[in-house]
Amino acid sequence: MILRKGSNHSRRDVLGLAAGGFAGSLLTPVLNSALVATGHSALAPISSARAATEDETARHGISAFGDLKYPPGFRHFDYVDPTAPKGGLFSQVGSTRAYNQNFLTFNSLNTFILKGDAAMGMERTFASLMKRALDEPDAMYGLAASAVAITPDGLTYRFLLRPEARFHDGSRLTAADVVFSLETLKAQGHPIIRQLLREVTSVEADDESTVTVRFAQTRGRDVPLFVAGLPIFSRAYYATRVFDATTLEAPLGSGPYKVGRFEVGRYIEYDRVPDWWGTNLPVSLGQNNFDTLRYEFYRDRDVAFEGFTGGNYRFREEFTSRVWATRYDFPAIRDQRVKREIITDETPSGAQGWFINTRRAALANPKLREALNYAFDFEWTNKSLMYGSYERTHSVFQNSEMMAKGPPSPEERALLEPFRGRVPDEVFGEPFVPPVSDGSGQDRALLRKASRILRDAGFPVKDGRRVDANGKVVTIEFLMYEPTFQPHHMLFIKNLGLLGITATLRMVDPVQYRARLNDFDFDITVQRFSFSLLPGESLRSFFSSQAAATRGSNNLAGIADPAVDALIDAVIAANTRQELVTAARALDRVIRAGRYWVPHWYKASHWIAYWDVFGRPATKPRYARGIPDTWWYDGDEASKTRQTR
Repeated sequence: MILRKGSNHSRRDVLGLAAGGFAGSLLTPVLNSALVATGHSALAPISSARAATEDETARHGISAFGDLKYPPGFRHFDYVDPTAPKGGLFSQVGSTRAYNQNFLTFNSLNTFILKGDAAMGMERTFASLMKRALDEPDAMYGLAASAVAITPDGLTYRFLLRPEARFHDGSRLTAADVVFSLETLKAQGHPIIRQLLREVTSVEADDESTVTVRFAQTRGRDVPLFVAGLPIFSRAYYATRVFDATTLEAPLGSGPYKVGRFEVGRYIEYDRVPDWWGTNLPVSLGQNNFDTLRYEFYRDRDVAFEGFTGGNYRFREEFTSRVWATRYDFPAIRDQRVKREIITDETPSGAQGWFINTRRAALANPKLREALNYAFDFEWTNKSLMYGSYERTHSVFQNSEMMAKGPPSPEERALLEPFRGRVPDEVFGEPFVPPVSDGSGQDRALLRKASRILRDAGFPVKDGRRVDANGKVVTIEFLMYEPTFQPHHMLFIKNLGLLGITATLRMVDPVQYRARLNDFDFDITVQRFSFSLLPGESLRSFFSSQAAATRGSNNLAGIADPAVDALIDAVIAANTRQELVTAARALDRVIRAGRYWVPHWYKASHWIAYWDVFGRPATKPRYARGIPDTWWYDGDEASKTRQTR
């Protein structure tokens, strides 16, 4: 899930990785890829004009290997309060983004294409075929589809649509709309969506209520679930409109919210649809409780924080350790009108760091990239800038069992052996771990080692400046759009200077930043992404050779390695969870050996603060915050808060 870049920690970002696309927090991020069920558990009867044939199994839900927590006929998810009241306002500075959404501004309401900067939250205006359960690793249950019949080979999915499903104008949501949506997204959608839909071979409307989706034999396990979670568009609406154009016209949706008031670049509100057809479905009961969801946009984080202290918005997830440690002492905190908490995060923390664009000639050398790792002093940065709040990131699967540790197991070695001699020898030993400094900010031993690595790799020092074999001076530009992160760059840049490398930091506006990332027009930039507990096809967007050449993909480093491609295939082809974990660990070893990034830091928790006007269930969903999805406006608490102001 790419995530929000922060001064110390990143906001979660889905970018199409979520099981069910936008199901969840999102992300969130996020974005979390999931795998499709091909077993025979969790069966449910299905009735339609195209009833399931003898070789198909009808289900009320799907998951990676057929294991579902909730049985047919379940009433609601365990992490919601089915009696939660409706009403009130939930306002926030968004902490997750998807596809072309921007944290700091917006100029479009079309979030499923590459062009433009879309408003966060637009996904809430659309329904999907199924929705993810946030207390299971990957399970999804019926939303617009009441059930799905799957052939034993797992290549054909026949979804039965609910007759009550409607667009906001009252028109019925039909199989023809699903066909239009999938075909349009495959042809004109964001590159990440297009890549994940490559293995969809056909989509057909069998009748008004039944849609059949067929997949290629090579399809990733998570692709059918990704399809089940994509937004459903109105074919009639787009008959007179261009789909892949930026627009400020609110599109016709079918979800629990629709676009309300907004001011471009400043805020957007989503109004709850009071008679939404899905309100009482098991996947929706006790959720979507606020009458209005409002997203505020600030160009400056300090100003955004002041906005929160003044009550301009009601919920904030904090990503800056300095602010968390020193600034939550304002009057509303002291008199308990504002509360703050630390809640656990049981999802993989993923990879945050400086990603190195190997498309650049000098940065294509892995030894130069390795030397960069020895110039960053995490221990000093964590102690001096981040109040010791973080742990060092090592792996792209950080904080999960998919992270490689120690020598490879026999099963991992079997996957890696075909590439011996074509991958670094360290792949067959201990995985690469970033160096630990003395915390001085200028560890001479580490800098001497970096200098030796550069010299041995053909980067000598000439007239005090590091040059390549052709005598060209080595220069690096760090690309950023938020000044809050600047202090973390400065020490790194200083140490690179001691190595003879001329490094600079370029700050650009958010729109230009997104455009430059889409075109891979940068040397090094900070990014964070995360995967679900069961990653699959989405790995290609981040690490595959094809994604390296696809404009707008998440493969910022430009990784184009046959070994990586093959190990991604092994993850996707895994028949059991353990096989998947083994393949992911092998993949992690190869990626870490490539030195494609300088790892940052992580913490397995969320820092949240909120005005005391909310109620919430006793149980948080295990794999998400559940905010604002399961919270509600508490009039009694709001009244108390007003009385003390």
